[in-house]
Amino acid sequence: MTRRQFGVFVASAAGQLAGASKESLVYIGTYTKGDSKGIYVQKFDPVTGKLTDAAVAAEVANPSFLFVKGNHLYAVGEADSGMVTAFEIDRATGKLKKLNDQKSGGEGPCHLATDNAGKNLLIVHYGSGQVSSFQLKPDGSLGERTALVQDTGELGPNKRRQDKAHAHSVNLSKNEKYAVVGDLGLDQFLVYAFDRTKGTLTPHSGAKVKPGSGPRHFSFHPSYKFAYGVNEMGSSVTGFKWNEGTGTLTEIETVSTLPPDFKGSSNCAEILVHPSGKFVYASNRGHDSIAAFSIAGDGKLTPLGNTPTQGKTPRNFRIDPSGAWLIAANQDSGNLAVFGIDKSTGKLNASGAQAKVPFPVCIKFV
Repeated sequence: MTRRQFGVFVASAAGQLAGASKESLVYIGTYTKGDSKGIYVQKFDPVTGKLTDAAVAAEVANPSFLFVKGNHLYAVGEADSGMVTAFEIDRATGKLKKLNDQKSGGEGPCHLATDNAGKNLLIVHYGSGQVSSFQLKPDGSLGERTALVQDTGELGPNKRRQDKAHAHSVNLSKNEKYAVVGDLGLDQFLVYAFDRTKGTLTPHSGAKVKPGSGPRHFSFHPSYKFAYGVNEMGSSVTGFKWNEGTGTLTEIETVSTLPPDFKGSSNCAEILVHPSGKFVYASNRGHDSIAAFSIAGDGKLTPLGNTPTQGKTPRNFRIDPSGAWLIAANQDSGNLAVFGIDKSTGKLNASGAQAKVPFPVCIKFV
């Protein structure tokens, strides 16, 4: 998209958003290779399930994962040097104004999250297996780093992929006293005690999964009685009971994300519990599908089948705020595909709506 076309997009977005508050802004993090410039923005209509064409919201290197808090967006720059950048969101235009950036503290930052008050930002680093924390200033910019801790534990059996700790995701508990970190190298979901006042992290507990599974992302159930982790290398989902008081995870079961007759190569990427708490979804890269499960009262899962993502390598997906739609980001085919969610059965239905975005790897709604 040219600068002139972006100007037309911005003017159109401003006018439409003023008269149609039902629309959401959608930000997409990408790998900046080929035609990709950084973070893209488009609008999403939850009535029709349609996306507008994408425009560049900010040029930044490899913003592979994003996190939105209020009027601010934070992006990791996935590289060995490791950067994190803070932006202010212009809700009328979708543009991002850079506030500041800093070294993230480790190598290969790949996931991040803020606390509810927007006073702390936590970042995990795949390359160095570390977790860092930064204070956030009142204007949303990055303040001083308050923590940098190293994941520790026994390595998994895969000598190539599990050569060292590889922290892959961070999620805060409801009371924000704990941060759960999925570590692919250690075959564990590690729990850190988190001090919101000081911004510090202290090893607290952990839950091991089957050796060689390679934990990746993690999603709490809305009740915070359960949680679900996706295992990248094992192509599986592990369900846990979560004890908010003690900060501990207890495995319920582990189920495959692939059809029984699948014989090819595949690995998982993203996992999300539906806002209703009735379903959980996980993406398969290789099989190129979203696996759906229903959640029973005891937290156990029942497979609902797999839905093709209408593209190649679904690195990420996101459920819209209404809970009616799921958007899949197909990294290697450069497209977003929209699916309707049947709120009674949890099954996905391809809507036919798509949008082109180069190398999309993360989606966030505003």
